[in-house]
Amino acid sequence: MPDRVVLAYSGGLDTSVAIPYLAEKMDAEVIAVAVDLGQGGENMETIQKRAIDCGAAESVVVDAKEEFAADFCVPALLANALYMDRYPLVSSLSRPLIVKHLVTAARQFGGTVVSHGCTGKGNDQVRFEAGLAALAPDLQVIAPARDFAWTRDKAIEYAEAKGLPIETSKKNPFSIDQNLWGRAVETGFLEDIWNGPTEEVYSYTSDPARPRDPDEVVISFARGVPVALDGRPLTPYAVIDELNRRAGAHGVGRIDMVEDRLVGIKSREVYEAPGAIALITAHMELESVTVERDLARFKRGVDQRWSELVYDGLWFSPLKDALDALIADAQKHVNGEIRMTLHGGRATVTGRRSDDSLYDFSLATYDTGDTFDQSLAKGFVQLFSLPAKIAAARDTRKD
Repeated sequence: MPDRVVLAYSGGLDTSVAIPYLAEKMDAEVIAVAVDLGQGGENMETIQKRAIDCGAAESVVVDAKEEFAADFCVPALLANALYMDRYPLVSSLSRPLIVKHLVTAARQFGGTVVSHGCTGKGNDQVRFEAGLAALAPDLQVIAPARDFAWTRDKAIEYAEAKGLPIETSKKNPFSIDQNLWGRAVETGFLEDIWNGPTEEVYSYTSDPARPRDPDEVVISFARGVPVALDGRPLTPYAVIDELNRRAGAHGVGRIDMVEDRLVGIKSREVYEAPGAIALITAHMELESVTVERDLARFKRGVDQRWSELVYDGLWFSPLKDALDALIADAQKHVNGEIRMTLHGGRATVTGRRSDDSLYDFSLATYDTGDTFDQSLAKGFVQLFSLPAKIAAARDTRKD
């Protein structure tokens, strides 16, 4: 019996080319595993059939939409995860879940090798292989685009020569990765960082400059988890899915950035993440109302480190597990509602309400009813400034 290679299959150029190439190169049967992460676009049955048409011995589709939302997108939301303060980890979040299902398929079908379509320039090779090292170190990993020096133009030529049923061509050169949390677009004319993205680049969002009426939405949270929109109870998947449509209609969540990749190079990336950006904006605002000051300050550093770990492919790591515990504890009082206006490419907070709020109107107001004892402030300021005063006196003596 030939070896069996379990391939992370997206239905795109790189992984479609990998099926016949791996079968020929390794004299192996290829098991294609496509994971539905709420990416929309093509029907998953079409992708499943395409894998067979490209030569796969088996083609498996896993419906992981709810799992992705609850177990990966929600933790990212609790961490306000934005790599380089901008990127909401669209691709980074999906890789550990895909790895989990690749390992399951390898055990089911007797696979000894796992394969992915990543190049040697990208971050995803690390995310896949670090995850596999943690979950199934016995499995061998092969990455055709990296290990056999496939370039994108060679892959296109190979696909055309084999008559593979894929859309990517020299006229449509973008590399696209998308899921429920957002959409990533790179390559093609975007590799020249002076070129601005055209409207054809975008799919999840409409032109924010197009006139339209604003959309007001109220997002309800329980322990930091979104549980309702406009008073309607929804699962995390349904919340994200609806906000993708509503925020996307107003052009919310467009990101164009030069990103520091883990492998050491800078890369130009265009992202669309309407639901993710709206939710992170709302969650951060609710935290500002309900989380005590020192915990909030410390959590901002934790959030940044969490984002870096996940970006770097260390979802399955002791440090991330420890940070998850702190983040979860910090969400105990993150309950309440945030009102937002979606319009002109922005998700703007206009209202906050929580039974666990630390905002005390009588302490904050400058009008009648103020209960803040201002007589205490003078001594506080003097004591707070004392270290700086002493240091300044010392420096004056030395001069």
